[in-house]
Amino acid sequence: MGLYVDIEKKLPGFSLKVKFNNEKNIIGLLGASGSGKSMTLKFIAGLDTPDRGKIVLNEKVLYDSDKKINIPSRKRKVGFLFQNYALFPNMNVEQNIGFGLQDMDKDKKNKIISEKINMMNLKGLERRFPSQLSGGQQQRVAIARALAIEPEILLLDEPFSALDTHLRSKMEEQLIHILSNYNGHTVFVSHNRDEIYRICKNIAVINRGKVEAFGDRDYIFKNPPTVSAAQLTGCKNISKVEVVDEHTIEAVDWGCTLKVKDKIEGKVSYMGIRAHYVELADDNKNENIFKCCVNHINESPFTVSIYLDSVEEKTYTKTKSLLWEIPKENWVALKKISQPWNIYIDKDNLFLIE
Repeated sequence: MGLYVDIEKKLPGFSLKVKFNNEKNIIGLLGASGSGKSMTLKFIAGLDTPDRGKIVLNEKVLYDSDKKINIPSRKRKVGFLFQNYALFPNMNVEQNIGFGLQDMDKDKKNKIISEKINMMNLKGLERRFPSQLSGGQQQRVAIARALAIEPEILLLDEPFSALDTHLRSKMEEQLIHILSNYNGHTVFVSHNRDEIYRICKNIAVINRGKVEAFGDRDYIFKNPPTVSAAQLTGCKNISKVEVVDEHTIEAVDWGCTLKVKDKIEGKVSYMGIRAHYVELADDNKNENIFKCCVNHINESPFTVSIYLDSVEEKTYTKTKSLLWEIPKENWVALKKISQPWNIYIDKDNLFLIE
């Protein structure tokens, strides 16, 4: 049993065409704002209707355009956590949590509400209204409400976007714990690659309404199949390429020649390497070394981003600096080394894009 989605919808600016089949508990939808992630959740929940396609949850057809099936949202057993939490402002915490339990026996309903209040550490806040709650408290109420109906699937739409950094980290830890004890399916939507990676084992990378990569997160992060998938998974070094031979490639934008691990097959157009894999060459390295000088640096509290320009003699024009990210404490010693530096790229860390 699992979640199968194959839907199409004409939207302003592009057509959404999303397809994936997830047998495991948690899937992450990673994409930029406006790529169709939230709309996909609405289709699964039955809050909007695709133009065509099929949605199946645990072998139960929720939507099938060919067979004219479209189960109403209220009958889909879906728990939905919206970006803004969508709590009812005129209802207190208890009433919000119990909203989806209207047809239930009063004693059973109160028992479930009490269980969810204890689960989400909301004791003492039962009579408060949303306007009297902090952002983190509102989110916990929204999660409690989503879980109260014992959903077959949880849809989490950018659940941390409204929280500050400290609270986001705390709530993420709590959500991971909750999901580890939840037996249903979960679809987690985010544009934040770090959140997606920490929470989801399987991911779908969505770009302008299309799934460009789907599967194990580690494989996709290591081998993104498209330029946009590479960018969305956080790769900041992508260059156009020219193939020299079956194991050698020219990184045109960086102005260097590099060896690759596997035999080059197909029509390769780009290559990439993540910024933390760039290294300073030592005496043991004998390939994938080229001379660079620093163009400029950007400092953050704990890391330094170094933009490097190749000084190799090439017949084409270099158009991009190579980004190298290092811990800030390493920069103190590194900047004392005279330039140009011998920069090393491990071929095991390069990926190619057709």
